[in-house]
This record gives sequence, C-alpha cells and structure tokens, in this order.
Amino acid sequence: MKVSKFDFDLPQELIARYPLEKRDQARLMVIDRQKQAVSHDIFANMEKYLPPGSCVVLNDSKVIPARLLGRREKTPGKVEVFLLKKLAHGDGRFYETLIRPLNRLKLNEKIQFNGGSLTAELTDIHKRIVRFNRKDVAAQLKKHGHMPLPPYIKRPDEPLDHKYYQTVYARKPGSVASPTAGLHFTPALLNALRKKGHGIETVTLHVNLATFRMVETEDITRHQMHTEEYSLTQKSFNAIRQAKTRGSKIAAVGTTSCRVLETLAKDPSRLSGETDIFIYPGHTFRAVDALITNFHLPRSTLLMLVYAFGGTKLMKEAYTQAIKEKYRFYSYGDAMIII
Repeated sequence: MKVSKFDFDLPQELIARYPLEKRDQARLMVIDRQKQAVSHDIFANMEKYLPPGSCVVLNDSKVIPARLLGRREKTPGKVEVFLLKKLAHGDGRFYETLIRPLNRLKLNEKIQFNGGSLTAELTDIHKRIVRFNRKDVAAQLKKHGHMPLPPYIKRPDEPLDHKYYQTVYARKPGSVASPTAGLHFTPALLNALRKKGHGIETVTLHVNLATFRMVETEDITRHQMHTEEYSLTQKSFNAIRQAKTRGSKIAAVGTTSCRVLETLAKDPSRLSGETDIFIYPGHTFRAVDALITNFHLPRSTLLMLVYAFGGTKLMKEAYTQAIKEKYRFYSYGDAMIII
C-alpha cells in the first residue's frame, strides 16, 4: 500500500496556530459511515451524534514541558533538548531525547540549562541518550521546560499553551505531545454527557515520537512504529468490557485511545505495557465503534488510522470538504466524529 495514497495539499493558512478561547466552540465535522454522508456542527453539540448510552473513552495522559533550551558547556552554542522518554535503567536520570544540533556535540559533552543548575551529559550519541545531574528532572521541567508545541505551529510556546495544550482531564504526566482530540472537551460538556446517560472511562497512553513520526517508506506496511506506554485500571477495563457486552457503543476520543482499545482487543490480559500497533486500511476494528479525532497531517500514521476507520473514499471526501469549508487543521484545529 503506497504512502502517496495518504497525501493531500493543505493551504498553510488553515493550520491553527492558536487555540480557541472556548474549547467546545471548535467546529465539528460529522461523518456517518452508514449514510456515507458528511455534515457540520460545533463540538459543544457532540452529544447529538453519539450513539445512545455510549461508553466514551478518554486518554488522561498529561503533557510534560519536555523542551529544554540550553547551551554547550565550553562553547557559546545553543542546544535544544527534547525529552522523549525516561529510561528504566540507571538511577532515574537517563532520558531518550531529540537534540539540535546533535552533529556538533561530542560524547560525554555537557549541556547547561538555567545557568548550569541543571546539566545533561550526552552518554550515547546514536541513541541520543542523556544523563541529568539531578534526579528531580520533573520538577526542573516545571520551572525551565517549554511546552512541546509541534513544529508546524511555527511560534514559540506562550503561557496560554500550558493551559490550552492540555486536556481538562489530564492526570498522569508522561506525554511529549497532546492527545489533541480531547482538547475540545470542557468539564461542563463532560458532565452533560454523563447526565445524558453516556459512560466516561479513561485509559492512559503516553504520546511520544511513535504517534507523530512521519511514514517515510513508500510501502506503508514496512513502516516501523516506535512503542508507547499504555495502562488502564481494572475498573475501567471492566466498565469498557461490560459496555461492549451489553451492546453499548465504544467511542474513542483520539487515535491514542483507539490504539489502546484495539491493543486490548488483541490481548486483554495485559492492562499495562507497551504498544506498537499500527492501524491502516484493512484493519478490522474489534473494540471501537465511534471515533472522535482532529484533522491530521498527510502521510501520517494518524491519517492512516482514520482512513482505516472511516473508509478511504469517505475520508478523502471529508478532507476535501474540510479544506473547502476552511476548517482549522492539526493540534489546535477543529474536530470530527466518525459514527
């Protein structure tokens, strides 16, 4: 299956650079697979389109301010270190990272942050692993880290991003990018869904490079997904399973929640672990009945998952309409529900 099938041209002005002040006022595209139809509304009216008594599954991972701006210890050169994953080995100070400019750094070279109170030593150039000089890295990130806005937003992070690049239900720190489909929910909207008889359950998937890494192979089946950590409680698992058993529809909020649910459908014995599931057209969905998501980048694994769920022909039409109707795209953009 060729990656070019998942390409499209997007006018740059449709990329949302800032969030809406009122989250639930984002536009909502409603995609009905049975009717093969596309309609338009706003996110605040989501309940109108959810199947009655749905079980809505959220990803409660919290974005960490994973981007650190520093300097080389012995030269004036600036260095950007983007934390991807805390490593289990060692003393808790080792992280897998992205580094710019990596090609100018030497093995065991130290990078200084905040005047040297925090340093990171490059211990493995090939794997981009650093070791910090202190264990309270999470606390240091709160003081000195920047929110990891995706590069297409093309601006530095601002104070507002600490609020708006985070879902209102984020609880468990660990993501280096936001599970953006959930950004449109407000506490009031979640309460309204509960009052209408919908169940709300949470899973956790810590978003890292795997979710947003572009597919570079011509044959998408040769693309290798990185692993991402996931977990959920026995209580949530039981609630989701019981909803499915009684015939309620499972509505995944975001591709991340969808990937957790489809991972569990393959192996329900593991309520935590790592997943590298790659969903593209041809996948048989065993857990998810409805999908709430944003508009995704061309040639991305996210777009491939959405095409798999909605059907290639219908989703191509949906994206064509989104561009024509000037929907806002990507992380801070508008949303769709596929039913």
